[in-house]
Amino acid sequence: MREILLALRTRAFALLVVVLGLPNCLPMPPPIPLICGFLLLFVSLQMVFGLQAPWIPQRIARQSIARADISRAVARSLPVVRWLERISRPRLAFFDGALASRAVGVMLLILSSGLLLAAPFVGQIPMGVAICLVGLGLVERDGLVVLCGVLIGLIGIALNVGFVVALVRGIAAMF
Repeated sequence: MREILLALRTRAFALLVVVLGLPNCLPMPPPIPLICGFLLLFVSLQMVFGLQAPWIPQRIARQSIARADISRAVARSLPVVRWLERISRPRLAFFDGALASRAVGVMLLILSSGLLLAAPFVGQIPMGVAICLVGLGLVERDGLVVLCGVLIGLIGIALNVGFVVALVRGIAAMF
């Protein structure tokens, strides 16, 4: 893991964001969104504080990933990456600076907090898609994709707030 993060340097944040957002793009049992949400909080806080590359605990950094697992993940993700590369290009370059990285960290902090509070099974899907789009936009240096991710995340937060309000009103109506 350490070697992968060192090779990616500043783009390592973007990769971590995508990897931690992906499991939430499908309905998942409750512990997975929570684990990914906490890890995303950790990553986004590092971005907010302006770290140049992500810090991960030594125990995780020493872990290795089997070449077969990496090959399988790359093979599965290549169609999506190729599609994204066709539509994505460097746009809204102001997302590439140090201050912008901190602002994106704040946005990810909000989105990952929303992921932690999302309705089980379905509520995390818009948040996962939003987080992945932000990460992919950072990888491709496409500020438009980052903004689309933030917009989808805000919609996801609104949907989850609506779910909570409806649930509270439904419970209150029963009594």
